[in-house]
Amino acid sequence: MSKPIGRRRIFLSSPHMSGKESLYISEAFATNMIAPLGPNVDAFERQVADYAGVADAAAVSSGTAAIHLSLRLLDVREGDRVFCSSLTFVASANPILYQGAEPVFIDSEPETWNMSPIALERALEDARRSNWLPKAVIVVHLFGQSAKMEELLELCDAYGVPLIEDAAESLGSDYKGKASGSLGRFGVYSFNGNKIITTSGGGMLVSNDAEALKHARFLATQARDPAPHYQHSRMGYNYRMSNVLAGIGRAQMEVLEDRVSARRAVFERYRAELGRFPGFEFMPELEGTRSNRWLTALTLGEEAGVSPSSLIYALAEEDIEARPVWKPLHLQPLFYGASYYPHGEESVSERLFRTGLCLPSGSNMTPEDQERVVDCVTRCLPAERMTKGA
Repeated sequence: MSKPIGRRRIFLSSPHMSGKESLYISEAFATNMIAPLGPNVDAFERQVADYAGVADAAAVSSGTAAIHLSLRLLDVREGDRVFCSSLTFVASANPILYQGAEPVFIDSEPETWNMSPIALERALEDARRSNWLPKAVIVVHLFGQSAKMEELLELCDAYGVPLIEDAAESLGSDYKGKASGSLGRFGVYSFNGNKIITTSGGGMLVSNDAEALKHARFLATQARDPAPHYQHSRMGYNYRMSNVLAGIGRAQMEVLEDRVSARRAVFERYRAELGRFPGFEFMPELEGTRSNRWLTALTLGEEAGVSPSSLIYALAEEDIEARPVWKPLHLQPLFYGASYYPHGEESVSERLFRTGLCLPSGSNMTPEDQERVVDCVTRCLPAERMTKGA
């Protein structure tokens, strides 16, 4: 099948600028504040901290860097264990390896697709019996949906293990009235080019522990000691965000709520159009939470009569980008042999990987863009599935 000529490509999640970014960038250039410090960085950190309702925020070069810094702050070292959600992008767990620690992966549960409290409890109990409790638990809020934080925090508190929220995909989401990323010891946001707001590349570490974030900034600027010469007593990193990129972030934060509303509207249009077909099940939203619906994710049962891979291929032929859900980390060659705790007899994350896909979800999608996606998906369905309520 030849691709259509002259049609605009529909991306999975493309950047969406507000138009005000250039004002803050121009200010950085006019004042020659190009380095990883300056008023844009300070203001951006304050904006994010205020939005999340936490004491402080540290702007860094990526969400991965923020996770890495959180592990350093918790003194994770070689030989330690860190528990981590399995259904996530590899960046959630790579920093565990940076520290020479051992990842242990925890399955998802069906109501949020996020870390299973049942599996976590079993893993923590085994760890206590072996006298090898993890130094931290990294909980990921997948595709914008908050995990069951109340249950997960209760377990971590009972075992005395700090919880890190990987909220890279969930800025703008709420859990029982609190911002996603604000409930754990540390929270992490990403501003990568495909996120709900972007600085082209960047991240933020947030916490109510302002002293810890002061130390994070020290580590993120090569751990330079307070001396008139260049002196270093500890290993550090070049992780700070530039004043230019922080200017983009300031403008993006001003439209965050608009972006959340737009993505939720995209999700609802998909659900209205495709949810009527048998076998199409959309990612649930836990009661008491608001997902930013960063990506519209769904699963296809056998009764759908079509597989995720065939839909992804058909959409690609129409110049439309779609993707599978994340491949669980316990199935990745990088983590071969790592311990894994399933939710129950069934591995929920493996089922979601087999049956799930993500549709284009950008906040700058037009209704016509969505019609193209829906039309393509509909054409792929067997004729007998085309009747409403079939």
